[in-house]
Amino acid sequence: MTLDDLIYGRNSVLEVLKSGRPANKLMLAKGLLTGSAKEIVALARDKKLPIQEVDRKVLDGVVENANHQGVVLYLAAKEYVELEDILERATQRKEVPFILALDEVADPHNLGALIRTAEAAGAHGVIIPKRRAVGLTGAVAKAAAGAVEYVPVARVANLSQALAKLKDAGCWVVGADMQGEKYPYDVDLQGPLVLVIGGEHKGLGRLLRENCDFVVKIPMFGQISSLNAGVAGSVLMYEAVRQRLQKQ
Repeated sequence: MTLDDLIYGRNSVLEVLKSGRPANKLMLAKGLLTGSAKEIVALARDKKLPIQEVDRKVLDGVVENANHQGVVLYLAAKEYVELEDILERATQRKEVPFILALDEVADPHNLGALIRTAEAAGAHGVIIPKRRAVGLTGAVAKAAAGAVEYVPVARVANLSQALAKLKDAGCWVVGADMQGEKYPYDVDLQGPLVLVIGGEHKGLGRLLRENCDFVVKIPMFGQISSLNAGVAGSVLMYEAVRQRLQKQ
């Protein structure tokens, strides 16, 4: 995160929120709910932005001791879409949905790489959670090398619920985990598909695993037991592409 990704100071944050410019989250000094801060919080809640209350010293560090007046807004490199928009994109293309869902991916380079691969593989969109994950920051946009302009990204409050909605819409949900029961080439990835990749530190959570129709593992023959999220997601997306090309 750089200062280019931040807006701070009450008036500046208030005007940006009113303008409708996309943002990732609001950071607020503890106990600051007076005057214009109340309006800022109300606008952030209307926009369903995560709001994080922290000590003022934390904000001092974030903005390098600039005069933040107790509020810092994290900007997004691009506006987020709704889950339905991603499904509609597949419908407009007359294709079966091909979606990437990411659980708590915190490294902007991993997210950027995955968005770039999703664009190259023809995915209709990417889903990320609102909390405990990196959003569409400037660093992510740079790592994606322009792909954020072409790949819709939806940010959801509850990823398990989002997967349940996609299953109701006819999608098969396939998760990646080193404890998976099958290899990806043993599972049919040609139909309406959501690929779920876990975060860098703990992989797929229990609830997400329970929402998957299949959990697959990538074959590993070396001394390292797992791949990072960016590489694992890319391997699985292109296995789906390979299967779809064979079907043609």
